[in-house]
Amino acid sequence: MPDVRETFKVAWSQALVGINAAEQEAEKVMAKIADAAGFTPDDVRRQARDFAERLQLQRKEIERSIDDAVKRATSRFRLPSRDELEALRQRVDAVSARVDAIASARAAKQQQEGRDA
Repeated sequence: MPDVRETFKVAWSQALVGINAAEQEAEKVMAKIADAAGFTPDDVRRQARDFAERLQLQRKEIERSIDDAVKRATSRFRLPSRDELEALRQRVDAVSARVDAIASARAAKQQQEGRDA
């Protein structure tokens, strides 16, 4: 089975490339429309700014939709969340520290017993 994370990275990259290509094509279309309609440079800038704002909102919506889809897809695999992994790491660190303390105490006790003997 391919690496899920890598698969999502590739899909995400392809989606962004597609969105960028659409934005570039939209800019070309806007320029052609402006020329054909006889817009002034200020009209073109205003229209382009409005259009860019709408594209940006739609892009964020698409990104949010993709993020939600990725979360739904990964939840099916029952992968731990970042917070769960961090909590587990902290627990392992705490257990490791306790094991180290016990080992140190035993070593000290053995040294003491060796001196007393």
